[in-house]
Amino acid sequence: MRISRQPSSLQIMIDQKQPENVEYFNNFGSMITNDARSTREVKFRITKAKAAVSKKKNLIACKLDLKLRKKLIK
Repeated sequence: MRISRQPSSLQIMIDQKQPENVEYFNNFGSMITNDARSTREVKFRITKAKAAVSKKKNLIACKLDLKLRKKLIK
């Protein structure tokens, strides 16, 4: 991926094939974008955090013993 604020044409050939241009991709859990901005990464992480919290929320609200709930959350 080429990262630049201003688009320009760049010809790269690998085995007589030109790689496709993408706007973003995930690399080891981080989202890398072609415009070098992190807004998509921040939104992606917030979404993942909300999902994790909602899973824990179900454990907190259930009617299990308090000590057992603490152990499950940890």
